[in-house]
Amino acid sequence: MLYAITDIETTGSHAAGNSIIEIGVVLHDGEKVIREFETLLDPGTRLPHFITTLTGITDDMLEPAPTFDQVADELEEIFENAVFVAHNVNFDYSFIKAEFNAIGRNFQMPRVCTMRLARKAFPGAPSYGLNN
Repeated sequence: MLYAITDIETTGSHAAGNSIIEIGVVLHDGEKVIREFETLLDPGTRLPHFITTLTGITDDMLEPAPTFDQVADELEEIFENAVFVAHNVNFDYSFIKAEFNAIGRNFQMPRVCTMRLARKAFPGAPSYGLNN
């Protein structure tokens, strides 16, 4: 089984009206890393100040970056026949699905949420954020 372990940074907190500005995917077969992909993405708009403060990503960094549609083929190839894995999976998944939908492509994958797994493995922990 293949696992597409994914993390993104975005222009806002909801997929509707916001865009991905950075994506990283590690394709893993359960034993070893098969492939890695990481890129900044040009959202076509200026970043809100709070996003730059939160992520450290600036408009100048995004200017030379590709757009989502320019990396969509490669992402489709990476995600093919894999399980989508992310911390708070519905957040990352909803953005990627919206980006694919915006360019006329369907995106659907089985998903696993590492935050839910952490809650089951460590009940009562003070936080289940990715940094913990």
